Amino acid sequence: MLRVGAHVSIAGGIDNAVGNERAVGGNCGQIFTHSPQVWQDPNVGDEEAEAFRETTAEHLDGPWVVHTSYLVNLCTPKEDLRAKSLDSMQKEVDAADKLGIEFVNVHLGAHTGAGVEAGLDNAVSVLDELSIPEGVTVLIESDAGSGTKLGGDFEHLAYVLEESDQDLDVCVDTAHTFAAGYDLSTAKGVKDTVEEFDDVVGLEHLRCIHLNDSKHACGTNKDEHAHIGEGEIGVEGMETLLNHPELADVPLVLETPTEDGKSFEWNIERVRQLREE
Repeated sequence: MLRVGAHVSIAGGIDNAVGNERAVGGNCGQIFTHSPQVWQDPNVGDEEAEAFRETTAEHLDGPWVVHTSYLVNLCTPKEDLRAKSLDSMQKEVDAADKLGIEFVNVHLGAHTGAGVEAGLDNAVSVLDELSIPEGVTVLIESDAGSGTKLGGDFEHLAYVLEESDQDLDVCVDTAHTFAAGYDLSTAKGVKDTVEEFDDVVGLEHLRCIHLNDSKHACGTNKDEHAHIGEGEIGVEGMETLLNHPELADVPLVLETPTEDGKSFEWNIERVRQLREE
């Protein structure tokens, strides 16, 4: 079964996300529990959590993903930022548990001069301090790899998964992966990238894909999303990804732009057109 959805708004209450997802044609999806630009608690009420769980069970196939705040930096060497990141992550996994959401997605962040290995070790140490509820899994998201940000190389993801005491998995963002230098624009490029991911990380750890095309060329480290099939990854790459047998059951979450008269609804329909059933 094709599970595809988008990152939708929770304006007016988290339970509104279900209707917002249905409105764009999605059967799974992703949310922020609060504004991602500030340090803020999820603040999920009992009634809206119950309504969210009930309407999700009634109308969607799932899963849902909680995307953490953009301020979270697991790799930081700064103690104050580390403490804030840990506190924020703990509140996100607790909120996911309350909402019945299976996945919490997080970027590793930037080492800001500490170095790659130290940055990855910092991330592992924060993750290992979390008390993750049963039924919730933290996903480490692949990154575009600009500056001192980590997660652009598959080896970074594998290191964190191997070194952490937690049972972690991975979310691959296609635009980020492409920007980080993994060519997804051709059938051969997709095949080679999937094989490399399997060799380095393991496909059993791939639990979600952020399906986004890229406005910039492969290896530029520039993170700007494009409509499905209309960016630098293009139709061949997207069609190959969507029909790769090893990826067929992985949930797809779109973070495509709203521009040129096209929004999530157009992009989800585009995915359905490119997927061979």
